[in-house]
Amino acid sequence: MKKLTIILAAITIAFTSCIKVEIDNSSTGGDTGGGSEQDEIIRTKVITGTLESSVTLPKGKYTLRGYVYVSNGATLTFAPGTVVVSDSVLKGALIIERGAKLFAEGTQAEPIVFTTGRPPASRRPGDWGGIVLLGSAPTNRSTAPVIEGGISRTYGGSIANDNSGALRFVRVEFAGIAADPNSEINSMTLGGVGNGTIIENVQTSYGNDDSFEFFGGTVNAKNIIAYATADDDFDFDFGFTGSIQFGIALRDPDFVDPGDAGNGVECDNDGTGTTAQPYTRPVLSNFTWIGPNNQNASNGTVLANHNFNMRWRRSTQFEVRNSILMGYNRAGFSIESDSTVQFYKDGRSIFRNNLVNAITAPFRAATNPIMTSAEVEVKALADGNVKYDAPAGIGLASPFNLTAPGFLPNAGSPALTGANFSGLNSFFTQTTYRGAFGTTNWTATWTSFTPKTNVY
Repeated sequence: MKKLTIILAAITIAFTSCIKVEIDNSSTGGDTGGGSEQDEIIRTKVITGTLESSVTLPKGKYTLRGYVYVSNGATLTFAPGTVVVSDSVLKGALIIERGAKLFAEGTQAEPIVFTTGRPPASRRPGDWGGIVLLGSAPTNRSTAPVIEGGISRTYGGSIANDNSGALRFVRVEFAGIAADPNSEINSMTLGGVGNGTIIENVQTSYGNDDSFEFFGGTVNAKNIIAYATADDDFDFDFGFTGSIQFGIALRDPDFVDPGDAGNGVECDNDGTGTTAQPYTRPVLSNFTWIGPNNQNASNGTVLANHNFNMRWRRSTQFEVRNSILMGYNRAGFSIESDSTVQFYKDGRSIFRNNLVNAITAPFRAATNPIMTSAEVEVKALADGNVKYDAPAGIGLASPFNLTAPGFLPNAGSPALTGANFSGLNSFFTQTTYRGAFGTTNWTATWTSFTPKTNVY
């Protein structure tokens, strides 16, 4: 996680000098004879500038050129099967401002793909920016903050059920660019996004920074995948209070941020650990986190930067249930800072009914007078968590296979039983199994674990 509170003027000018596009709402596609800008996008297959009126694009392949803003309450809609590639010189990003909406609703047979415009042989993480959703849901900031990434747009407000649109069956590939040191666009950046927004069946692949980063907000999500992320798979900050069920993180041993440390979860109340409210408190159930498992990186990457499975710190709270943690190098369940540890000790943070494996320190408390690592382990085991010395004990089919992962539990796996949803709200689908899968593979058809070879 990287924070920026001051955006340099030169960068702001460089990235906000966009062409304003006036869209004719009378057209929803095709040739109307009126020369509308919507028709121009369909004709040229190029999306650029600022969209201030609603645009609906039919299935096709479009190029995202530079930072594209959807503002003024407009809606941008993509049809199932659409592919959006970023210009390789003017690296694109799609920014949905407060009050605007993005509807990218693919299907299992026809997902919507946002990716690099480079040919397969030259694709790289960071080829383009990513998707940024900004809403009006609460954060724990006293004034509306500016989202990171050199975007110069604010987010947050008081509307918990704010609606920024819907993403279903979507893939986001090779995103994550730095507008400035310590200020990157993530594959998916969500700032103050409300729970009226739908996020379901979304995969990010080879992101150069975080996969999903939530800055405040109340949005919920199901069936989300962080595949081969450089930095953090799931990052929470600034008072995020949403719920997520059925998540996957799969790390690539060859790929990690060389200047930071990649975690399955990184979570702060804010960058300095204040007690600003609402406290950051994600509620997570049925996740499967799969680390690099201390595998030798074929390209010589130093594995030390593959960090913790979970890093709860800086006065955050949390609830994690019915999940699988396995194969992370430095720690599994890790808590830091006095207040974060106290919240866990007092039961305001919950870690329950999970299966836990790590190369080092399945349960860890940073040097702390409140609880030692041994005391954290005792509490965790008393709360229905189970520790495994080796990943094989959890019994998944082939979790470390990077291009053909087998996430489902084998017959007799302890993951097939033991889930408990007591106290969780109706958002959560009750299962008997722990982790993201029982006997059905919900990643079939629409995902890709070989994005470098895909032809679009």
